[in-house]
Amino acid sequence: MNENLFASFIAPTMMGLPIVTLIIMFPSLLFPTPKRLINNRTISIQQWLIQLTSKQMMAIHNQKGQTWSLMLMSLIMFIGSTNILGLLPHSFTPTTQLSMNLGMAIPLWSATVFTGFRYKTKTSLAHFLPQGTPALLIPMLVIIETISLFIQPVALAVRLTANITAGHLLIHLIGGATLALLNISTMTAFITFTILILLTILEFAVALIQAYVFTLLVSLYLHDNT
Repeated sequence: MNENLFASFIAPTMMGLPIVTLIIMFPSLLFPTPKRLINNRTISIQQWLIQLTSKQMMAIHNQKGQTWSLMLMSLIMFIGSTNILGLLPHSFTPTTQLSMNLGMAIPLWSATVFTGFRYKTKTSLAHFLPQGTPALLIPMLVIIETISLFIQPVALAVRLTANITAGHLLIHLIGGATLALLNISTMTAFITFTILILLTILEFAVALIQAYVFTLLVSLYLHDNT
């Protein structure tokens, strides 16, 4: 195959204009707002899953932290639907772009940190210096804890980017190997095609798991600061 391995990660354009914004807005169409007194099965299952996830994620939060429930549910629905849509053929996955993931991680992380410094100033400052630290180690520990704090949003974004990108690359490579083996060995091509199907099913699970992990870590940062 002569196609560039990373061609699917290039932001698409139409008539020279980027259409990433339209792609990002598209998943919102998959979650219709109920307008009937009695919902159909699709909307009922959707609402049940949202309530189940919200109940599990908000269980550790106090009343102040639970005000973030709408934000966190919107976040997990957006990332999950974007990841799944990116598995469709000839589609673009915005979450493979580190810039976009940083654009989600940094504001959310900053909001949780500012919330902590506003409502729990002493506790937030105490994280920089554990109790009982020797005087000689105080400057070093403050620097280490500060660096670890600022690494949190970067780790959030890199984790999501790396997992989604790695899955897409594996599917691309195994798909190319399957096509190449069709003219060499039909049995080997069938085995690689079976592996490709299993990997695709795994990637659907990874797409949802990574959305949950991203949102859960933001929820834990919020819990530490409220």
